[in-house]
Amino acid sequence: MMAVTAQMRVLVCVAAVDFRKGIDGLARVCREVLSSDPFSGTMFVFRNRRGTTIKLLVYDGQGFWLCQKRLSEGRFRYWPSEAGSAHREL
Repeated sequence: MMAVTAQMRVLVCVAAVDFRKGIDGLARVCREVLSSDPFSGTMFVFRNRRGTTIKLLVYDGQGFWLCQKRLSEGRFRYWPSEAGSAHREL
């Protein structure tokens, strides 16, 4: 089970990501775009270009969790802007 704690670091990728990517592709984005270790236990949050879907990638010490949420209507309205940094830490 994936546990989300108050101490967990959360990084939001501000740029849209190609959602054909799976665990390996998103882990590569973590390393190359976000300059972060995907095995660190950090929760990484990505969104698609249309803003209708997000994916969460987390390593729990045994393997990766990849969770996806697709809205049936509308878009994720509040997303950090791309100005300045490739990610925002929550």
